Amino acid sequence: MNFDYNETQLMIAQSIKDFAEKNIRPYIMEWDEAQIFPIQLFKQLGEMGFMGVLVPEEYGGSGLGYHEYITVVEEISKVDPSIGLSVAAHNSLCTNHILTFGNEEQKKKWLPKLATAEFIGAWGLTEHNTGSDAGGMNTTAVKDGDHWIVNGAKNFITHGISGDVAVVVVRTGEKGDSKGMTAFVFEKGMKGFSSGKKENKLGMRASETAELVFDNCRVPDENRLGEVGEGFVQAMKILDGGRISIGALSLGISKGAYEAALKYSKERHQFGQPISNFQGISFKLADMATEIEASELLLHKAAFLKQKHKPVTTSGAMAKMYASEACVKIANDAVQIHGGYGYTKDFPVEKFYRDSKLCTIGEGTTEIQKVVISRNLLK
Repeated sequence: MNFDYNETQLMIAQSIKDFAEKNIRPYIMEWDEAQIFPIQLFKQLGEMGFMGVLVPEEYGGSGLGYHEYITVVEEISKVDPSIGLSVAAHNSLCTNHILTFGNEEQKKKWLPKLATAEFIGAWGLTEHNTGSDAGGMNTTAVKDGDHWIVNGAKNFITHGISGDVAVVVVRTGEKGDSKGMTAFVFEKGMKGFSSGKKENKLGMRASETAELVFDNCRVPDENRLGEVGEGFVQAMKILDGGRISIGALSLGISKGAYEAALKYSKERHQFGQPISNFQGISFKLADMATEIEASELLLHKAAFLKQKHKPVTTSGAMAKMYASEACVKIANDAVQIHGGYGYTKDFPVEKFYRDSKLCTIGEGTTEIQKVVISRNLLK
């Protein structure tokens, strides 16, 4: 076991730190309060290779692995989790679905543009009445010659308005049948394919979340990913990797909140000394640091398994569950350490606190992770 970050990871971390200080930090609250999705920023990240981290070089990507990918998402999220979330969704959901299940023609068509952020990617599984119960989806596709007619809607879709390409899982068979769903690639501008309501969110406000609407949308069969009926199984495999993304996002939030709290605890004086001298504060910092360490180790174990093409469902769910719950607790404690100032927008912990909660919900709630873990333990 090697616990050292490799040279590439260290280089990535430094590169993102420099980039984030100049291009993200000055605008965090402006983007957050106005819910601005800064598309141009993602184009810049694409130029740096961070929007196609896992995509092989032959398709225009960086050709890196999951350890490096964790570093990318974590370092961005330490500064602004909203941007980290969008980077994660673009890389691990939309782009990775096409990379994993697309044929050669499909990969050559879409991956180079996604890897450079010429195209922003979206991914659709969740619907209004089917959150965790993906098998009960109501969006349907009916075969019509060499096309499919799609009707329905998806919600809580990252980049639902700004996305140029969306991988969407729809029902092609009976409701509730895990072999009755199929994945298709939809492109902006397709007749009958549009965006709906944009969500007004508690946190992650600079990461766009909206509906996708299908009204007799005709999608060519050549846009189908894999075989008819494979969509649900594909989605579950994509979510295995996606959970590593949300774990990395959680880790970034944890580190950002912890570092802010540590700094503040040394600067804030009460009763003639820094508040870090008081056991009530120092013990909180000890707990936070330990939970960060545990999150990081769980994540990199899952990344190791994923990289080696070994079963990762249980490890990914454990890493995502632990890291996401830890980041909510750490962000909460960071606010507490700041006292009244932690409740104001003058300090970064207020935003980490709001952003953290999504991590226990997105890409499978904590409760769903426990279902996944316990089922695998009991097999």
